Amino acid sequence: MPDPDLADPSAATLAVPRPAVRWWVWPALGWWLLRVATAAALGIDAVVHWQNASAYDAVIATITQGELFRVEAAAAVVTGLLVLVRPRPSSWVAALLVGASALAAVVLYRYVDLGSLGPLPDMYESTWQVPGKLLSAYAEGAAVLLAGWGLLTATRTPEAVRTKRG
Repeated sequence: MPDPDLADPSAATLAVPRPAVRWWVWPALGWWLLRVATAAALGIDAVVHWQNASAYDAVIATITQGELFRVEAAAAVVTGLLVLVRPRPSSWVAALLVGASALAAVVLYRYVDLGSLGPLPDMYESTWQVPGKLLSAYAEGAAVLLAGWGLLTATRTPEAVRTKRG
């Protein structure tokens, strides 16, 4: 039996169209959430390092541990902003490297006493009880995972698709 709405052409003009969900809405939203989450993880890392830097200024070699913490905080802020503003593969690589280097350092110096290495001070600390240390490690791990995901999907974003088309 034919549909009565389709059989009558005047009825088709009175039908209210359903709102169409654009094909790019969900991927674009997911892309923004990935960028914001990566920047937030790097931001947490930056805040913890910045807040704890003054407590480590006494750990001296050629470079103090406090100075290293400030450099880490600045690098995390810059790469977080870079991922937000210019989400290119190079931005994701930078975020991945900042997160991975910080995570590797905190885990290494938690479990291994390397002593002083050239201009670097002895940063061995056999506990996770330092305020913010565990939070920072979790944020760095999240930044590594999110930046890796961002790097893998950087060529499949709506912006990249539009750029390739025209």
